[in-house]
Amino acid sequence: MRTVPLLLSFISLTLCLDLTAQPDTTLRKKDRKKDVQLTTTQGVMVLRLSDSTPLHRDNFLRLVKSGYYDSTLFHRVIKHFMIQGGDPNSKQAKSGQPLGNGGPAERIPAEFRPNLFHKKGVLAAARDNNPEKASSGSQFYIVHGKIFTDAGLDSVETFRLQGRKLPLQHREVYKTQGGAPHLDQNYTVFGELVRGTEVLDAIAGTPTSKGADRDRPLADCRILKAELIKRRR
Repeated sequence: MRTVPLLLSFISLTLCLDLTAQPDTTLRKKDRKKDVQLTTTQGVMVLRLSDSTPLHRDNFLRLVKSGYYDSTLFHRVIKHFMIQGGDPNSKQAKSGQPLGNGGPAERIPAEFRPNLFHKKGVLAAARDNNPEKASSGSQFYIVHGKIFTDAGLDSVETFRLQGRKLPLQHREVYKTQGGAPHLDQNYTVFGELVRGTEVLDAIAGTPTSKGADRDRPLADCRILKAELIKRRR
């Protein structure tokens, strides 16, 4: 993912609220067994967070419970790559306004896991170009991605991953389901889409700006409500 100011600001594990957040952000054991539902202007998506990335999981759950993401935009959208949100400055943003620098001030330590990779539909944390590859405290993206050939994956390994080989099972997913393999082990994946792929596709396909607010949808793609819901079996 492009490492430019559009991607970031940061958060500490304890300072998970903005000034307008609702007070009840205490996580209960049952919260960690719930999914996150994003009701957007394009439809509903449901995300399931990974228990193997507890720092990112708990931070995201607290933000959802606080109402932090309500009324925010998907402010950076690139078809066949990803849709990015989580900037609180987007709530009242005027048309044409560049976005991507809002959010809490400190970082979440990276939680790279070999089994979590950038297939289509995964939830991951945005970040800036810091040596620890620590994550933004609020900004996130959902991978849209594209289908790769073996030759394309070979090129990613050589030129984007500095020779690091992708596991064979990951390659098969990238050749069938698609994704963004050049981001693997560089950005923390901490969940995935379990319902609403058609909504992801709709948002990813929306026309975007080529001006100062580059890659911002011309028509707002807004998260109307983010909430915890009972997990379906």
